[in-house]
Amino acid sequence: MRALAASKLFDGVVMHTDHAALIQGCWIADICPISQVPPGIAVEALPGGWLLAPGYVDLQVNGGGDVLFNDRPTANGIDIVARTHRRLGTTAILPTVISGSATLTETALGAAAAAIETIPGIIGIHLEGPHLAPSRRGIHPADAIRQISEADLALLGAPFPGTRLITLAPELAPDGTIARLAENGIHVFAGHCEAGWHIMQDAHAQGLRGVTHLFNAMAQTGPREPGTVGAALGLEGLYAGIILDGLHVHPANVRLAYRALGASHLFLVSDAMPTVGGATRSFQIGQTIVRLSDGQLTAEDRTLGGAHLCMAEAVRYAVDMVGIPLRDALAMATSTPAAAVSIKDVGHISAGARADLIALDARLHVRSVWQHGQLVSN
Repeated sequence: MRALAASKLFDGVVMHTDHAALIQGCWIADICPISQVPPGIAVEALPGGWLLAPGYVDLQVNGGGDVLFNDRPTANGIDIVARTHRRLGTTAILPTVISGSATLTETALGAAAAAIETIPGIIGIHLEGPHLAPSRRGIHPADAIRQISEADLALLGAPFPGTRLITLAPELAPDGTIARLAENGIHVFAGHCEAGWHIMQDAHAQGLRGVTHLFNAMAQTGPREPGTVGAALGLEGLYAGIILDGLHVHPANVRLAYRALGASHLFLVSDAMPTVGGATRSFQIGQTIVRLSDGQLTAEDRTLGGAHLCMAEAVRYAVDMVGIPLRDALAMATSTPAAAVSIKDVGHISAGARADLIALDARLHVRSVWQHGQLVSN
């Protein structure tokens, strides 16, 4: 056993002063004040002013390191994406596949299942589409959008070793679809949709878990129809992912969502694309070319094409530009996304959690990363 000590330690909920994480192999054994570390245990102290926190948890990772999961739906492709985000501080991800054919969905599920067994930090898969509203498809290929079928439900309901999150348009799902998916342990999120209050209310009663990239690609709030956004903020218990890059959502809307949902139900996602941690400055989704310019990913018609963003940048934006307290911003990047998909062994520094940790300096830049107790980036 060994101990990592820091002047500040965030355990996923509480910010502690002068505490240490006791690490046994791949796991956290406990946390305690530095003065109470048992005799004989080697203590590694982080530099003064640094903060020890759980590794970031990202539920929407389309790519990284010049790889788009859609283009390389293999365990090797996932490994490159995971390694890229790991050195940037994200130690648990859902590789995310953008709307495509049924064959792509099946291949991606198989690749994710294999990756869960062999690649640290792969906790499942996020299927963003293809069962979306054509009017809100964004960058998703128009020819890939389709209603969910019995064959799709059978594929999604097959045994899978990790977490499954699916984003769909509730208003286009046949009656009982969301309940069937939820009964199979699938976390269903609304996104790229036109769903109004009553449809969202019914979906919530069936087991809808949350919404994908709040405010983007969904029905907005009006005076007599709250829309998807109003339902996300007003229906008790829903989670919401949000992209904080200064481009997708105005800071005032972020503050509104934070006040409505709190750090317990609003969480950060990167929506990262291959440009993150890579050299490429353009890529293709279907027939659409997306280019990076001034930190923004857009198609020729100016449609946003994901984000050139990592979770560490999103946390800094939450604190510096939105004014969210540090403790809450960190929760929104760790324990809250883990809770949104019912995962208990990541996103926390507590007994029984995985020893996936990051060290942050005073400016919240990631300085060290530990995965399963091993230093992997410094």
